[in-house]
Amino acid sequence: MIVPPRSTAVLSDTAETAPTQCDRHLQCITEHGRMGWQKRSGYNRRSLVEAAISRLKRLIGDGLRSRTDRRRKTEVAIAICALNRMLELGRPVSVRTA
Repeated sequence: MIVPPRSTAVLSDTAETAPTQCDRHLQCITEHGRMGWQKRSGYNRRSLVEAAISRLKRLIGDGLRSRTDRRRKTEVAIAICALNRMLELGRPVSVRTA
């Protein structure tokens, strides 16, 4: 799980011998900065996925209506197709002129 440490977080007493996940994140932030940590840990990817799921739930709804797994799979595929179509309609088309 990738959770950014608080800005006031400090290393634990066992950070040198047995670092926890939080200690490793803090050490990486110290070495590479917060943006470097986000790229190395994959936090940016997680953030993008969370935003996409939130968008899907807001537009389509957070509940499935079908009862069988096969129909639920189809329902999700249709919802994703509709969401992608809506996003494509709102995306600007840019053309390089020079």
